[in-house]
Amino acid sequence: MSEKISEAGVITEPGNSVQKKTGEWRTFKPVVDREKCIGCGICTWYCPDSAIEVKEDGGKKVAVVDYDHCKGCLICLGECPQKAITKEKG
Repeated sequence: MSEKISEAGVITEPGNSVQKKTGEWRTFKPVVDREKCIGCGICTWYCPDSAIEVKEDGGKKVAVVDYDHCKGCLICLGECPQKAITKEKG
């Protein structure tokens, strides 16, 4: 399979989305409240862009959003059982 990446950021092959920073398309961004987040990972399951990862921070697991690739669909906000995700402008 050859590497094909469009200058416009078009996804032409599986997996090449990580090579383009598509987060600038977003109107709203999800913000994780580290105090409320329990690191369950449910948000990661529902993120269509795989832009959320659960990481350890100071001995606690928390969700971290990769804003370079998050398009702001806010599906994670609706799926978080702890209501630890809110939205902010852009």
